[in-house]
Amino acid sequence: MTENFTDEEKQGFYKAIYSRRDVRSHFISKPIEDEVLSKILNAAHHAPSVGFSQPWNFILIKDQDTKKKIKESFEEEKNRSSQLVEEPKKSKYLSFKLEGILESPVNLCVTYDPTKFGPFVIGRSSIPEAGLYSVCCAIQNLWLSARTENIGLGWVSILSNDTLKETLDLPEHVIPIAYLCLGYVDEFAEKPDLETKGWLPRLELKDVVFFEKWNDKENKNWEKIQKMIKENLDYA
Repeated sequence: MTENFTDEEKQGFYKAIYSRRDVRSHFISKPIEDEVLSKILNAAHHAPSVGFSQPWNFILIKDQDTKKKIKESFEEEKNRSSQLVEEPKKSKYLSFKLEGILESPVNLCVTYDPTKFGPFVIGRSSIPEAGLYSVCCAIQNLWLSARTENIGLGWVSILSNDTLKETLDLPEHVIPIAYLCLGYVDEFAEKPDLETKGWLPRLELKDVVFFEKWNDKENKNWEKIQKMIKENLDYA
């Protein structure tokens, strides 16, 4: 496990990153094989975590009644959040397909348990949120491994956490972090849906990288990489 990646392996890794999509549609009826699903879950479970606390749990969901309850929560929250947007953006927002809860063969709730291994976790005392961030690392592992298996994944964040906790019988101290829809798809979009539909643009790399201090984009100690970043190299 300590050998270097080959050029072909590197290309495969970056392909998964650049072609990963937040999938809301295009799901097909083909079931996910248990062997593949277990591989994806194991990849998620091997994510880094603060103090090696592994504070995640994964709840697999197929039951249609459960899915319908979650879908109802989505519809309620989508309508509620639409009140925060003025026309014409409001109508555009409401027209978007933003979930695949019923269409995807597997739903998955990823949770955060801050009580695992007791109250003291190395690295979490100064930044308590580090435990939650660890769960996000597991979700990213899961997302990329799903893509390498040609499985689409969509993160549904327009939901009530209270509804999730009640529907899935979560203990009071356990926090739902992500509700995911997984399944094979008939295609992966060339670009993210919200970029294609003109909701928001993709920022260029040069707009999000600073050097040494906030908002410093011209530090002389970093001239070579500054030039590369300004060229906005596309490695996809």
